[in-house]
Amino acid sequence: MSVSRRALLTTAAGTAVAATSIAPPAQAAQKVPGHAAATLGATADYAVAKLRAVAPGVSGFPVGTKFEKWTYSQNGDWVGGFWPGTLWMAWLHSGEERFRTLALASAEKLAPRQDDTGTHDLGFLFYPSWVTAWRLTGDDKWRTGAIRAASSLIRRYNPKGRFIRAWGALNDPANAGRVIMDTMMNLDLLAFASSQTGDGKYLDIAVEHARTTQRNFPRPDGSTPHVYDFDPASGAPLGPGTVQGYSPASCWSRGQAWGIYGFTTIYRRTGQREFLTTARKLADFALGALSPDHVPVWDYLAPQAPHDIKDASAGAVMACGLLDLSRATGEPRYREEALKLLTALSETCLTRKSTRADAVVARCTRNRPSEDGVEISLPYADYYLLEGILRVLRPDDIDRAIDLSMV
Repeated sequence: MSVSRRALLTTAAGTAVAATSIAPPAQAAQKVPGHAAATLGATADYAVAKLRAVAPGVSGFPVGTKFEKWTYSQNGDWVGGFWPGTLWMAWLHSGEERFRTLALASAEKLAPRQDDTGTHDLGFLFYPSWVTAWRLTGDDKWRTGAIRAASSLIRRYNPKGRFIRAWGALNDPANAGRVIMDTMMNLDLLAFASSQTGDGKYLDIAVEHARTTQRNFPRPDGSTPHVYDFDPASGAPLGPGTVQGYSPASCWSRGQAWGIYGFTTIYRRTGQREFLTTARKLADFALGALSPDHVPVWDYLAPQAPHDIKDASAGAVMACGLLDLSRATGEPRYREEALKLLTALSETCLTRKSTRADAVVARCTRNRPSEDGVEISLPYADYYLLEGILRVLRPDDIDRAIDLSMV
C-alpha cells in the first residue's frame, strides 16, 4: 500500500464544516498563562480593529508596505492567499460577517491561478483562501478549485530528482533544478487533494519532495540553506545556494521557519516519524539561535547576527510551527517558546504607535540581499500572527479553518 493510501484510510482530514456564524470562544486544549492570554487577546482585537478600518479600501492583494501603506498585486503574486486568509482569521475571532464577505470576494479573484503551472506557490495561494473557504462554508466550488490548483502544482514535479521545481515556467531551462525550503509549505495542498479525491498521487509527490528536502537541506547542526540545486536532467544533487539568505552556508530565518512548520505538517498528514525528527532538529537550531528579545534576525548565521535586521514574519511562522510541533511531540517546551515568540511580536512588533499604518505587524524583512523590503510590513506576518494566536486561544476554531488533525 502506498504511503498516501495508508494516510487516506486513516485520516479524517478535509471534512468541510459549514458555518454561517461563530460559536463562543472554544476552550483551549491547554492552559494559557494569564499574561500571555491577555496580551494575545489584545493583539487579536487590535488586528481586527485594524482590518475593520483598512479592509474596505484594499484594492488588490497586499504584497508589502511602502511608507506604511500596502502596495498591491492584482493577480496575487505568490502571497495572494494570505489576504483572504487573514480576513478568515478576523472572522473566526470576531464573528463579524463583513470579514467573511470580504474573504470570499478576495478569494474569488484568485480563480485564474488554478491553472498556473509557472509557480510552486499554489499552496500559499489556495490553502488559506480556497481550502479554508470550503471548510468554513461547505461550498464545493472552493474544494474543486483547490484540487485543480493541486493538479497544476504536481506538473512541476521532477521524477528523476524527486522534487517540485520552485521557479520558472515548465519549458524554461533556467532554474529547472532549483529547490527551495519554502516549498515545504505548499505540500499540504497536495495532501488535501489526495484526501478529497482518493487519488494517492498528490500525497505521494508531496512525500517524495519532503524526503528529498530532508536528505539535502539540513546540516548536522540543524540549520538549513534557502536553496538546493539539482541537475534537472539526472536529478543528481549539486549543492546548496541562496537567494534570500546571506550565503549558501548561512541560515535564512524565514526559510528555517517554513521548514519547521512544513515538516511538522507532512508528519501530521503521513505519520512518518522521520519528518517529525527533522522538524525538531530545525526547531532546536532556530531556538538556540534566537536573541533574548525573541524576534528573529533575518538570517541566523549572517556575520552581524544576532545584532542585525529583524524579520518578525519569521517569528510568526515559527510560532505556528512550534505550536504544531509541541502537539505532535507532546513536548511542552515548544509551546512555551511559541508563546514567547507570539508575546514578543505582540509587545515589540505591532504598528500600534502609527496613525497611518495599514498592516498589523511591523519589523519584517522580505529580501535583505536585494535591499527589497527591509523592515517593512508583509501580509504573511499578519496572517501567521493571527493564526498562531488563534491556535492558542481558539484551537477548535482554527482546526475548523485549516485542519490540525493527525493521522
